[in-house]
Amino acid sequence: MRHRCWILLLVLAGLCTLAACRPAPEDAAATAAPAPGAENPADAVRLLTRHLHDNALDAYARDAVPPALYAKLETAWREGRTRWPLDELPLGEHLPAMLAALEKPGSEARWGKVFDRQFANADREIDSTAATLGLFGVQYVRNEGDFSDSERDHYTQIIAAISHWAQSAPLSDPGRAHAAIPRLAAAAREAGLASEADFARFGMDDSLRRMAPFAVAVKQALAGYGLDLDASLAALDASLQSQTGDTAKVRMRYLLGGQPVDTVVEVERHDGRWYLSDVLRHARAALERPATVSPTPAPASGPADPAPAAAGGPPSA
Repeated sequence: MRHRCWILLLVLAGLCTLAACRPAPEDAAATAAPAPGAENPADAVRLLTRHLHDNALDAYARDAVPPALYAKLETAWREGRTRWPLDELPLGEHLPAMLAALEKPGSEARWGKVFDRQFANADREIDSTAATLGLFGVQYVRNEGDFSDSERDHYTQIIAAISHWAQSAPLSDPGRAHAAIPRLAAAAREAGLASEADFARFGMDDSLRRMAPFAVAVKQALAGYGLDLDASLAALDASLQSQTGDTAKVRMRYLLGGQPVDTVVEVERHDGRWYLSDVLRHARAALERPATVSPTPAPASGPADPAPAAAGGPPSA
């Protein structure tokens, strides 16, 4: 695929679509683990964004949904029915294939040659492509797809900001590309997630934890091109707009690639804790997908002895 190389750089930018602001650092001496979710509506935004800033995707998943839904998602992950919350990223469904391509021996040389052949010093073509994809993406989000109103507003601003950044970023610079590709390849190998079977075998919590080095590497690559996601996350302002019972609206304002983003997201309360409504909606929808890999069997608790014949029916599950 012609745009495969620089699409890698855009995937982590999708982290900004998941949540917003980073709060003040917590006391490191705190020992009691808080319950999943947040105590108030604005903190539902801040909590998830802090995890994204810290590349703690496993913590993000635990705090993004109520415990009962998290347990169901863990099962669906092992069955290959979802890769949530990675599915929340633009092109997130292609992450396993991207990691597999990068972790192969010699991938640095291969992808370096692909870049040199297709993108090196192709400033005009890349600028034109970025502008075209930006226009197409904005129109698609506005008129197509299964998006809420708040998502349509937020995503169109993100796409426009990313497109604006890409048109002025040195994406065709061979030096930056040849520095970024080895870091991405090394991080992909460290993750050890070279196939869908690996994602299923490790399960959701461990797989997301293993993704942390890759998240760091992609952020570093983006920063090398002038897109500092951590700075955007850290500087975002989140404020309560309104609250009615167990639902509320939170306003988020931040800069992405130097462009202002100003949007309102909906949050809701379950069992006394607050969660982002769109994240909950997508998580529930993820449970409806069919399995794509064989479920990973649970480890046996001990050696299995042959069961003696019995007159009764089969043992209950």
